[in-house]
Amino acid sequence: MSIDDTIKRINELAHKAKTEGLTEEELKEREQLRNIYRQSVIGNLKAQLDNTSIKEKDGTIRPLKKN
Repeated sequence: MSIDDTIKRINELAHKAKTEGLTEEELKEREQLRNIYRQSVIGNLKAQLDNTSIKEKDGTIRPLKKN
């Protein structure tokens, strides 16, 4: 399942939760999908930070990535 499909399903479950409520199985599915989405966001942020550099006052550039 792609991240777009995950987001779409989360939104479907959110709408259903507001209108008619969710079954126990749907609540579990929603939690799993939310965890997948959170891990995706965290992974993307880490990748972005790993490719970020800091320019020091003396003009040198160093990677932000931990050594």
